[in-house]
Formats: sequence, structure tokens, C-alpha cells
Amino acid sequence: MSSFHGPTLAGRRVLITGGARGIGAALARRMHERGARVAIAGLEPKLLADVAWDCGDAPWRYCDVGDRVAVDAAVNELVGELGGLDVVVANAGIAAQFPLVHGDPEVLEQTLRVNVLGTYYTLRAAGPHVSHPLGYALPIASMAAAVHLPLLGAYSASKAAVEALGDTLREELRHTGAQVGVGYFTEIDTDMTSRGFGTAAAKALTKGKSLSISSVLPLDSAIDALERGIARRSRRIVAPRWVGPALHVRMALQRIVAMDRRLASVPEALRVAADEKAPLTTPQPERGDHEQPTDATP
Repeated sequence: MSSFHGPTLAGRRVLITGGARGIGAALARRMHERGARVAIAGLEPKLLADVAWDCGDAPWRYCDVGDRVAVDAAVNELVGELGGLDVVVANAGIAAQFPLVHGDPEVLEQTLRVNVLGTYYTLRAAGPHVSHPLGYALPIASMAAAVHLPLLGAYSASKAAVEALGDTLREELRHTGAQVGVGYFTEIDTDMTSRGFGTAAAKALTKGKSLSISSVLPLDSAIDALERGIARRSRRIVAPRWVGPALHVRMALQRIVAMDRRLASVPEALRVAADEKAPLTTPQPERGDHEQPTDATP
């Protein structure tokens, strides 16, 4: 548990997407513990309801962030229930391994739909509500926005775009007094990491070693960083701490990664990946299916 004693989070109204599991769920619970008023959105009604219950019966909505109309409705409804908004965390995201040449184009399309358009739709809908001197918007990118590994082209491209959206929004909201941060993490010990990177191709690529440039980070370490950063309305939120300096030397770090001997098996990994149907880390609604599940009413 964090021992942070900085600016208080008590009373802040916080909306988190991707709130059913992983970072989103853990962050919602931490914010509630610190006295914030939390609202969550996501795709898994049962899990969302459980998280909401842990957060003092917080408001929640089923929401496919890749559906602009659904995001507009969910954000407006949740902001109404909170009585305003101080913080929005655009956390919803997916991943899947993706060889650029022989991979299924739908993996890239879905990844961009959720990670890029979903982040944009969330920031677009919440932007007017956080455009005040205490407002804060936080899109969650990744170290993958800065360092690009084989098989992660779709994820890296999407997170680089998320970083760009955050940097742009920061300048566009500056005159309102609102602040905008961007979150950067290495692999976190969540379902997303185990589902997305525990594949046969990843194991072939690294001969069973981690595909990450660092060890998997405990979830609490990321949540501690988020707690501090949100309280301070930080420009960047990173975990582990070395990610901050690494962002400033990303081009050199990319060269170092390219020379990593663990990546000597790229051809073999690509052959495996071409035949391996690795699923998205979170199943997505069928295209054209915009109806929320019948058990999604909070």
C-alpha cells in the first residue's frame, strides 16, 4: 500500500475507462480508498459491478470505447451522476501480437479502434468537463510508445498515437487551467500482460525469456505511481522510475534493443506467429453490435 502523503485526492471526481480489471480496477479501488468519488466504464458488466461495489457502489456503465456515440452517452451520464468531473483516465486498451507482413490486418484495425479512437473519444467527451483549473486528463500510453519490439507493431503504433494525443491535448487545454499527463509503464503484472505476451511466438522470439526490456512490474507499483501523479496532476507518470529518463533517449534505446541477442530468433518467431491465432487481450463486441448486455444496468 502506498505511503504517499502529497496533495489530497479526497473529493475529486474521477472517471476511469477499462475499469473492469487490471490497472483500471485497481486504480478505481485506490482512488476510492483515498476519498475520491469514482465512476468506471468498460466491457465486462459482472466485473464492473464488483469493482463499483468495492468503490462505495460507484456509478458504472457498459461502454465500448471504440463506439463514439456510446462513449458520449456513458461519459455524460457518469459525469451527471458524479456532479461534475475533475479527472479522466483513458485507460481502456487491448493488445495482441501482430507480425506486420503476415499478421491479420483486423488485429491492427481493432487495436487502433480501441487504443487510439477509444482514447480520443474518451478525451473528446470528457474534455469539456475537465476544462477547469483543477481538471486533469490522463491517457495511458506505454513504454511501447517509445521502444518498438518485434510482434508488437500494432500495440506500439497505437500507444505512440496515444502519447501524441496526450501531448496535443495538453497544449489545447492549457488556457483553461487543466493539466494533461501521459502514463508510461513497462509490462505490468495484469491479465493483459499474461494474455497478450504469453504466446508461442513470443517464447520462440526470446527462447522462453521475457519479451520485455525489463522484468514484469507488480501492479501495486503502477498504482502507487498513478496515485502520486494524479494527485499532483503530473505531466508524465512512469513506472518503474527509470522509464522517465529513458523517454529522453528513446532513439538510442531503440538501437540498443535492436542489438539485444535475445531477439536473434525473429525469423523463427515470425513463422510461429503467422500460424498462431493469438486473441486480443479483451474480446471485443461484434462490429455493428452496439447494444449493451441485458445485465449491464448499474
